[in-house]
Amino acid sequence: MNITKSTMKSLKEILHPVVTVKFWKELVVMTLGMAVGAAAVYYFLMPSNLIIGSISGLSIVLSQILGGVKVSLIVTIINAVLLILAWILIGAEFGAKTVYTAMILGPLLEMWEKIMPYQRLMEPGATSVMNDPWFDLICFVLLLSISQAILFRINASTGGLDIIAKIVNKYLHFDIGMSVTVAGAMICCSAFAINPFRMVVIGLIGTWINGVVVDYFTDALNRRKKVCIISKDHETIRQFITKDLERGCTIYRPEGGFTGEEKVEIVALLTKHEYSDLFSFMKEKNIEGFITASNVSEIYGNWNTRKKLQNHHNL
Repeated sequence: MNITKSTMKSLKEILHPVVTVKFWKELVVMTLGMAVGAAAVYYFLMPSNLIIGSISGLSIVLSQILGGVKVSLIVTIINAVLLILAWILIGAEFGAKTVYTAMILGPLLEMWEKIMPYQRLMEPGATSVMNDPWFDLICFVLLLSISQAILFRINASTGGLDIIAKIVNKYLHFDIGMSVTVAGAMICCSAFAINPFRMVVIGLIGTWINGVVVDYFTDALNRRKKVCIISKDHETIRQFITKDLERGCTIYRPEGGFTGEEKVEIVALLTKHEYSDLFSFMKEKNIEGFITASNVSEIYGNWNTRKKLQNHHNL
C-alpha cells in the first residue's frame, strides 16, 4: 500500500506541470515560434544553400560531405547530443522544452513544403526564393531572430545552436546575442568545405547580424518602463498603481535641492500599456508632478505579476 501511494505521488509530481494553464500557453508559443523558425530555414536557407551559423547549416555541410545523407537525420543526431548537454548543464525545464522544439522542426519543415513549396515562389532560372544571397540572408535572419527571441523569453530554444549559445550565456555570461554569434561563427567556417569564399563571408556576416537582431527583439519583448514620479498627490498615484494597475511600487523621501523641502518619490516598473494608463489617469485627474521614465530590459528578482499580488491580498 505504501508503494502504491508513493507511486501515485510521483506520478502527480510528474504530471503536474502538464495540466497547468501555463504549460499549454507556452506549448502554443513554442509551436508558433518554431513554425516561424522552420519557415526561415525552408524558404530562405535551403534553396539558397546559405550556411548560416546554425545546426541546420552545419547539417547541410555534413550532408554533402557524407554523400547525401538526409539533412533531417543529421539534425536529429546533433540535436540529440546537444539536448543531453542542455538537460545536464542548463536545467530540466530548458531541456524539456527544447526536446519538444527540436522534435517538431522536421514536421514543420514538411508542413511548409506541403502548404507552399519554395519552388513555386522562385522565378524561372532563379537559384533561390529572392534570387539574391543578400536578400535571402536578410529574410532568414529576421524570421529566425524573431523565433529565437520568442522562445528565449519563455526559457526555451529552437534547439541546436541555441543550446550552445545558452550554455555560453550561462557559464561565460555573454549576452545571448553575442553567444549566438560566437557559436555560429565556428559553424560558419565549416562551409569552406562546400561553398566558395564569397558565400562563407555572407554566412559569417549573417551570423553576426543574427546575434544583433536577437538582442534587439529580446530587449523589445522584455522591455519595461521604470517610472519615477514626484508629486503632491503621491498617495492618489500610489493607490492607482497598486490597486488599479496591480503593480508594486517603492516610496522614497528625497529632499529638494533648492528649497530643502522633503518630497515623496514613487518608483514603479510598468509595461508600456500600464505606463500609458498611468499618464491618462494623471491627466484625467489633473495631477501635476515631475516624471522621468527610462527603459529597462532585464529584471532580476520578483517583479510583481497580477497573480502574485492577488495571492498577497488573499493572505
